[in-house]
Amino acid sequence: MSTNLIIVITEDVALTRLLISLVLGALIGLERQLHKHSAGLRTFTLICMGSTLAMLISIYICQTNTNLLNGDPGRIAAQVLTGIGFIGAGLIIKNNDGISGLTTAACIFITAVIGLAIGVGMIKTGVICGLAVIVILTSSTYIHKIKSENKNSETKGNS
Repeated sequence: MSTNLIIVITEDVALTRLLISLVLGALIGLERQLHKHSAGLRTFTLICMGSTLAMLISIYICQTNTNLLNGDPGRIAAQVLTGIGFIGAGLIIKNNDGISGLTTAACIFITAVIGLAIGVGMIKTGVICGLAVIVILTSSTYIHKIKSENKNSETKGNS
């Protein structure tokens, strides 16, 4: 059964949500940094916390200024995604070897969305999504490593 509790954004609520986004952003960023990607711990932590804070501010403005006629918390969230899309597009590079930066751009996007989810109060959803991102990134790294080892052993066998 779902209950629709209205949680007022207080300093404690905001700080708790920011702490959660700090941890999730840092975990995603750490995985990227350990695998020598240009966007790492600092970048992903800041993106997750920044989007959480933007969502908290958006809700807080509507919550504290009840005289606003067109107060819409979704407006700031939409602008976060627009900005992140712009950053992500700048990371994607096409060269002779193919396309690079696509996973980093996708990670930046999902990290921002996780931050927005946490900011709006969808803590479980944000945490589960953050953990899923880490599992996906980690497992794909191992799959690439296994493929590479198999390819090298086949090359040595044919020499």
